[in-house]
Amino acid sequence: MGITDEKHRVLVVDDDQRLRRFLQRFLTSEGYAVTSAEDGRSMRRAMADEDFDLVILDLTFPVGEDGVSLARGLRAQHDLPLIMLSGKNNTIDKVVCLELGADDYVTKPFEPRELLARIRTVMRRFAKRISMPEPQEKSRSPIMCFAGWQLDPARHQLSSPRGESVRLTSQEFQLLAALVERRGRVLSREQILDIVANRNWNPYDRSIDVMIGKIRRKLRDNARDTQFIKTIRGVGYMFAPQSEE
Repeated sequence: MGITDEKHRVLVVDDDQRLRRFLQRFLTSEGYAVTSAEDGRSMRRAMADEDFDLVILDLTFPVGEDGVSLARGLRAQHDLPLIMLSGKNNTIDKVVCLELGADDYVTKPFEPRELLARIRTVMRRFAKRISMPEPQEKSRSPIMCFAGWQLDPARHQLSSPRGESVRLTSQEFQLLAALVERRGRVLSREQILDIVANRNWNPYDRSIDVMIGKIRRKLRDNARDTQFIKTIRGVGYMFAPQSEE
């Protein structure tokens, strides 16, 4: 049975009426049950009336709430796949959306078949994630230490050598934890993005580089003499602190 045979329900939220109609026709022809909404108010009304398996949400709206605030509210109340649409091919916007918990970011205009492939990939990964058994209490992740710093996965907390709590976004924490857990190993941008965002990487996606820069600043990591996070040119990044405690 194919993934679309189950009539997954998709909510499309976009102020562009022509795009909403097109996606409704296209995704319906692919076996999805599609509902559309033109703004945040109609999105919340639709979600109150029925359950959805995926939300496709535009980043910008001419009036009212923007996609960022809608995505933030969505993530606070619902655990379901989220794909952001935007007419901007802007790295900062991509990073913001990923940090809010979006599973993918698609730039307009897009090929319908590419969007369909991304929908299937996101839903497949989400299904795999929710089918994983809950970790036992005894398997609580240990605190990871490096050069006086402490990274606590259980509390989602980073502490400096002085004992100060350093604020990290959810995506930054996942990225740093992925590197620290694999210290001494080179991770490609594709591997990192798959770990922290469960989505594919393309050669023009600089969101990982932007997040690495933010983490380095918070670690007070000298970019010229990378004490903790080393850039492996043409490949990716490696966590290799010079001294550990």
